[in-house]
Amino acid sequence: MGMTITEKIITAHTDRENVKPGEIVECKIDLALANDITAPLSIETFEKSGATRVFDPAKIALVPDHFAPNKDIHSAIQCQMMREFAYKHNLELYFEIGRMGIEHALLPEQGLVLPGDVVIGADSHTCTYGALGAFSTGVGSTDLAAAWITGRIWFKVPGSLKFVYSGKLKPWVSGKDLILYTIGQIGVDGARYCAMEF
Repeated sequence: MGMTITEKIITAHTDRENVKPGEIVECKIDLALANDITAPLSIETFEKSGATRVFDPAKIALVPDHFAPNKDIHSAIQCQMMREFAYKHNLELYFEIGRMGIEHALLPEQGLVLPGDVVIGADSHTCTYGALGAFSTGVGSTDLAAAWITGRIWFKVPGSLKFVYSGKLKPWVSGKDLILYTIGQIGVDGARYCAMEF
């Protein structure tokens, strides 16, 4: 039986010939993302591990987009922690103020997310990159720290839900309306641990 695009992307990032939904696999990652809320916990976990370097300074993106400009001392400390980690490890994808934007718009605009990539991020909206043909998912800050060290992460291969639409949208009806309608049909948890493929 053939594989879905999600299964093909995951397989291409493993040492296996194929994967099946429900299997636990270890994948190589193309990009690991954190922001000024989630990065500090990942940095603390990284440092507690005893690791001295990241797996690839070109594959870790840090974007201070939630509390920049800083609203208080605590948020300034979180951004400072990111900045110091980025400089210490020569991260190529640290987006300082003046060079930044909303993380999930910024990375595609910079050409950093491509079809076929595996992207993880300590942010629940990381799955947005599926719209670009990548496999992407949110992870916890601890898993992100481990990926910074190894360049790999484990996944339970998700099942896939196929959606087929026909007809033509009426004027002023957009793709957002279509996806909101779809979510309304399946419910907010209707695709839990599944990849939605169109």
